[in-house]
Amino acid sequence: MRRLLALLMLAAVPARAAVLHVGAGHRFGLPSQAIAAAHPGDTVAIAPGTYRDCAVVRAARLTILGTGPGVVMGGVSCAGKGVLVIDAPGVTVRGLTLRGAAVADGNGAGIRAEGGDLVVAGVRLIDDQNGILDTSGPTATLRVTDSRFRHDGTCVGAGGCAHGLYAGPIARLVVERSRFTDIRSGHAIKSRAAATVVRGCTIADGQQGTSSYLIDVPNGGDVRITGNRLEKGPLTQNPGTAIAIGEEGVTHPTRRILVQGNVFRNDIGLGTVFVRNETRAKAVLRDNRFQGGPVVALVGR
Repeated sequence: MRRLLALLMLAAVPARAAVLHVGAGHRFGLPSQAIAAAHPGDTVAIAPGTYRDCAVVRAARLTILGTGPGVVMGGVSCAGKGVLVIDAPGVTVRGLTLRGAAVADGNGAGIRAEGGDLVVAGVRLIDDQNGILDTSGPTATLRVTDSRFRHDGTCVGAGGCAHGLYAGPIARLVVERSRFTDIRSGHAIKSRAAATVVRGCTIADGQQGTSSYLIDVPNGGDVRITGNRLEKGPLTQNPGTAIAIGEEGVTHPTRRILVQGNVFRNDIGLGTVFVRNETRAKAVLRDNRFQGGPVVALVGR
């Protein structure tokens, strides 16, 4: 009986999370090999280097991190979707560069999130059709911090336009202290989330960026856009508006829209609208500063 109780107690103890190392001299030569071998709660630690590789993540609560600067994955896409295709909840991606995601329908993503809550921290997403594309569903949250999006986006292919960051109808999107530069064709940030927070970011077309809106929240929802530096450049494909809210039909309860403490520069060469609000909620604009060409602060409520 005691032996049986001891065996039952041992079985009840969760296995200790493992660290799976990737790189020269380690068991795994490619990130995809370690990710495939990982169990829930493990960490995949990738040594600096360039890996022509992609992976589908199926282990929940996995942490995928670069152990130093210069950890680059990409050049190929998995499942016809992207470099990291995340099909599990509670995943954290940290300290990687993901680049060159391209698939036939034009929606290749550096990170394609499909599995639930996701944290992205200190990640560089470069030359992808979508930097991040999140289609995880209505209970999921996406948090992006201290990351860099450069030369992402496209409007070619059967999948329609791709963007720097595109959140589908998830519960909450939070983007903090991140940079979006030289975005192509689509929007820098497009969010169909029920709640969207963008704070402390730099979102700038520069001289080469061709993005449409800097921030698009097409279905409403609660919105907080605070403390950002924003700029529309001369090659923008939509010179009329910087931030659009509710233009595709309001499907989320929209209780509060706050746009506060931002610096917006108009480098288009003609006038533009800072916030275009097509919801019934009143947009509160406070302490925003405008530079460059003429700016109409708000159109709509």
